[in-house]
Amino acid sequence: MDLWTEGVVGIIVRVVLLLSSSHGTTGEEACDVALVSNLPPTSFSSSSQLSSSHAPGFAKLNRRDGAGGWSPVASDGDQWLEVDLGRRTKITAVATQGRYGSSDWLSSYLLMFSDAGHNWKLYRQEDSIGSFPGNTNADSVVQYKLQQPAIARFLRLIPLGWNPSGRIGLRLEAYGCPYTSDVVSLDGGSGLRYEFSPRRTSRDVVSLKFKTLRNSGMLLHAEGEEGLGLSLELERGRVQLLLRRGWPSSSGSRCLSSLGSLLDDQHWHHVSVERRGSHLNLTVDRHIERVQIPAEFSRWDIEQLSLGTVQNLDSQKPVMSKNNFHGCLENLLYNNVNLIELVKNKDQQVTVTGDVTFSCSQPVSVAVTFPGPQSFLQLPKPAVSHPRGVSVGFQFRTWNKAGLLLTFALPQEGGAAWLYLSEARLRLQIHKSGRAMLELSAGSALNDGQWHSVELNSRQGRLSVSLDDGRGSAQASPSFPVGIADQLFFGGCPAEECRNRFNEFQGCMRLLTLDNQNVDLILVQQKQLGVFSNLQIDMCGIIDRCSPSRCEHGGRCTQSWTVFHCNCSDTGYSGATCHSPVFESSCEAYKHYGNTSGHFYIDVDGSGPIKPQLVYCNMTEENTWMVIPHNNTELTRLRPSPGGTQHSVHFDYPAEDEQLLAAISQSDYCEQELAYHCRKSRLLNTPEGSPFSWWLGGPGTGGVQTYWGGAQPGSQQCACGLQGDCVDPQHYCNCDADRLEWAEDSGLLIHKESLPVRSLVLGDIQRPGSEAAYRVGSLRCHGDKNFWNAAFFDKETSYLHFPTFHGELSADISFLFKTTASSGVFLENLGIKDFIRIELSSSSRVLFSFDVGNGPLEVGVESSVPLNDNRWHRVRAERNVKEALLRLDELPAATQEAPADGHFHLQLNSQLFIGGTASRQKGFRGCIRSLQLNGATLDLEERARITPGVRPGCPGHCSSYGSFCRNRGRCVERANGFRCDCSLSAYAGVFCHTEVSASFRPETSVSYAFKEPSELIQNGSALPSSIQSDVTLRGENVSLSFRTSQSPALLFYVSSYQREYLALLINKHDKLEVRYRLDGSRDAQVLRSSGRSLSDGHLHQVSIRRLLDSVSVQVDQNAREDFNLTSDGEFNAIKSLVLGKVQEADLDPDLTRLASLGFSGCLSVVRFNAISPLKAALLHPDSSPVVITGPLRRSGCGSSASANPYAAENTPHLSGVIAVVIFVIVAGLVITARILYRRKETYRNQEVKGVKPEDSPDCPFNNQGDSSPNASGENTKEYYI
Repeated sequence: MDLWTEGVVGIIVRVVLLLSSSHGTTGEEACDVALVSNLPPTSFSSSSQLSSSHAPGFAKLNRRDGAGGWSPVASDGDQWLEVDLGRRTKITAVATQGRYGSSDWLSSYLLMFSDAGHNWKLYRQEDSIGSFPGNTNADSVVQYKLQQPAIARFLRLIPLGWNPSGRIGLRLEAYGCPYTSDVVSLDGGSGLRYEFSPRRTSRDVVSLKFKTLRNSGMLLHAEGEEGLGLSLELERGRVQLLLRRGWPSSSGSRCLSSLGSLLDDQHWHHVSVERRGSHLNLTVDRHIERVQIPAEFSRWDIEQLSLGTVQNLDSQKPVMSKNNFHGCLENLLYNNVNLIELVKNKDQQVTVTGDVTFSCSQPVSVAVTFPGPQSFLQLPKPAVSHPRGVSVGFQFRTWNKAGLLLTFALPQEGGAAWLYLSEARLRLQIHKSGRAMLELSAGSALNDGQWHSVELNSRQGRLSVSLDDGRGSAQASPSFPVGIADQLFFGGCPAEECRNRFNEFQGCMRLLTLDNQNVDLILVQQKQLGVFSNLQIDMCGIIDRCSPSRCEHGGRCTQSWTVFHCNCSDTGYSGATCHSPVFESSCEAYKHYGNTSGHFYIDVDGSGPIKPQLVYCNMTEENTWMVIPHNNTELTRLRPSPGGTQHSVHFDYPAEDEQLLAAISQSDYCEQELAYHCRKSRLLNTPEGSPFSWWLGGPGTGGVQTYWGGAQPGSQQCACGLQGDCVDPQHYCNCDADRLEWAEDSGLLIHKESLPVRSLVLGDIQRPGSEAAYRVGSLRCHGDKNFWNAAFFDKETSYLHFPTFHGELSADISFLFKTTASSGVFLENLGIKDFIRIELSSSSRVLFSFDVGNGPLEVGVESSVPLNDNRWHRVRAERNVKEALLRLDELPAATQEAPADGHFHLQLNSQLFIGGTASRQKGFRGCIRSLQLNGATLDLEERARITPGVRPGCPGHCSSYGSFCRNRGRCVERANGFRCDCSLSAYAGVFCHTEVSASFRPETSVSYAFKEPSELIQNGSALPSSIQSDVTLRGENVSLSFRTSQSPALLFYVSSYQREYLALLINKHDKLEVRYRLDGSRDAQVLRSSGRSLSDGHLHQVSIRRLLDSVSVQVDQNAREDFNLTSDGEFNAIKSLVLGKVQEADLDPDLTRLASLGFSGCLSVVRFNAISPLKAALLHPDSSPVVITGPLRRSGCGSSASANPYAAENTPHLSGVIAVVIFVIVAGLVITARILYRRKETYRNQEVKGVKPEDSPDCPFNNQGDSSPNASGENTKEYYI
């Protein structure tokens, strides 16, 4: 097109656009003018045309000129149609139509835009989809409104698919409106400076567009008083927001934010910075980030704006730097003032430095994209080249660590050169006769998406590879010449030409040179030079899939050319985008998945923004306590401080404020102990006066609270004032009596709105003689309102509805269900086309289905057991931009990958239906509990209370959780959950799983007394089941564990009022003996086990069962041994059960000596029928008929961790002198400890030592000390999942 024609076309287009836009409303609503229909034929061009009547100029919508549209010579992927709109225009929509009266149309296509007819940019929907849907016939019009308007002069359409029974045929139209702009060009040494009059404002907005070929440069710098400023800089293709103090010194700069990527692509990019009080909104293209700024910026005023370069307020000269901006700026606005227009008008506020022009005519480099697979560019060697030399140069950018960049055959002996990427390093190999003769490498981390320049030179026997202008290089002096035989292959090579040993290159290349001569890639595109396959010429199609990052919760994003990956390590989240929480939401949840006390991370809002926090879960038989300590939970004593009027202390918690408040909010109950010990130190004084002391609690820094532990908020009282038992009735706190004697005011703070305690201020500690001590306990909470929130659906037509679920990019749904039905929909939400649904599709299958615009996808998990068993089952579903995932209970997860370049926005608009569907078909009958969507719990109970056919709550938990109660523990139903009743078990703990063990000395004796027969007859009442016994036994069930080195030893003895007995002992041969005398007139019958030595210091388990005259004995995992008694099989009038030393006078003679020795070792989990004598002695000594003689110490000697009798045999043996030395030292320590222990025992009273009430409803929590993790009877565990 000559200049005159181009000028006329431009005038015509302007007139048409202006006239068209003058009709109707102005502004954004009117940007829908037809842009193509009035253009002359010279504004159209194409890759080829079938004939003159199929020329591109005929490709106008609804026209029948020529052959009725454009068709190329060949219907393949290398064709394109281009339209020149005459000037940069705002394009809002595109419409396509097939060729009139034919079977030729497009079924899909790509849309590209450009300002100069080169360096095309592919238009993408939703940042991912490049293709547009086309037509299904030759006549209908398919219009697509662009989600984001494009601003360009040139439009290019590339066919992807067409009617298989026809060929490519096209008519098109574009819609939009005029685009006006003010442009300025800076050359790296030029710049602009604007000076403003100081004015106080809390809001400033700076916006501009820029385009550049360079990946670094100063865009703008805003400076205020005392050198305080903000800068926008381009660094490695990203926009950085920097805070600067004392410019131009770089030591005072700090990066506040970094946004965008690949911004050196010579396309226009929009940037704006908005200051609103204490934060900034940084926008790069369509991505926005909110940034908190230092407090001094709330009083900061912009005095100067510098563009391109930076100038000090005190100097007229710019600060010259290689990082000055080189490129174009457009529509530079400061608080809606057009600053470029001020420059054009030579406003006095503006200073221009260097060569500034008001147009943008930067040189354009033609790039080529290798999308793979089978992508390659074949070029002939230069016509005039040195036969023994090579000179090749190019630039590339990629995300892949590996790929072939260049290969060519050597002119002699069949060798070849391979230049490629491996582990993101540049490598060169010379192969001859099938083996590598030479290898060079240079650079690192070359898969960073930046442009890297490569030069390969071979001259005069020296071979060199240079990277990025010499910043990386490698050289060699091969013994053979390196030259080009005939052809060069870039990016790959066809299989018939070469055998590619490396991965194909996926990325972009530009500035190709051969023997220092530029390669014209436009000639390649026009097929006038070289050969290519599957290339995109005159564009770089690289995409940064990590900007913005789709990895959530701090996951680290990495990428290749086609996909991105999220590293979720140390985030507390999992999944393809680090969206789903790894940790449970509460201690209550951990308990109901079978965990015992220990440290756990809890994530109170699941996939929400609140981070996981480490807490201690103290799981007792009654409640599951979450314990969060602070920096000072101990009793702290204060003394008078002369000159001081108050003592203030602040408490720091290991969790952040939002974590604490969320954990408190979701708990059923929270408490925190607050205690004050005083001696002439008043606390709150009288109700009429202002308090001496107070505390701060609740959100943030906390609100002032003037009541004390145990009292009501606002009462200005202590617990004794509420109860009316203060030491002085005139006051409402014991300490306010101001006495010389020590007094105490303490109690629990239980109002969640005032928790946790943040600070404590104590006021009456300065007087002579005043003494005080305070204690603020750990925050303790139990219950989880969200975990037990449930609804019961008793009809298939019943459902609950909630507002639309918003999970456009990431959606996770989790819940528990139980049912007896074989199918039903748990959840459904619909859009116009999109939907999401989770259902029980059969009695053993859960199905997760959805559609985000790519067609329905399904993910299902099949269970090997029925799911309609009226037990709780857990469902977790997640859908993100990479995949869909479904988990059912603990079965392996099922996944379904999302299309790599498909739609990924889930767009819903109907109500969310729970337990049914909008059509009221396939509804769910049963219970749904703990339903969470993206970390937010839906209140099913609240909605169920007002919905017919749905009931709040769902009882019946033992069917699901009863198996957690072990060792004869009994599951007890609760409204929210269950508990294990361990009264019939020899074990203790939340799941009746904690062994109850004690260390015995030779003098230790535990005697459990049964009622005398006369007493049983006199009172008809029975004892509790844990201590009840029949007068006559026809059988026994006895079990215990022991550990000892003593032989012989009496372990267990049960006596009778009729001289009958049962004895369990280890004889002198280290064998187990069971002695029964069930007839007082006959000798005892001895049953000997054939087991191995039992006095070896290892833990052994013994089980004895008798039914009449049949007795079975089992030791450890050995085979059961059966015996028969000769007596009548009745054990009459039992009297007592003794563990340890037996002191009865009427023992058999052969047991008397053995009983006098006592027992030295460990006994654990002793059970005799329904009686647990050792547990009664250790945990309930005051309420059980037990007599303890000598020292009895509870220990973990019977723990399962050391229960393997063969464990010692598997440990490595010490050898040589080291073993001897260690043995002597240990033996000496043992002897010394034994002597000291015996001496100490001499002074002990005969009572239980070190026995501490454990997890039992009969022993309430002792609140004198804090419930620290080490105070629990559970084995402390720490989980890092």
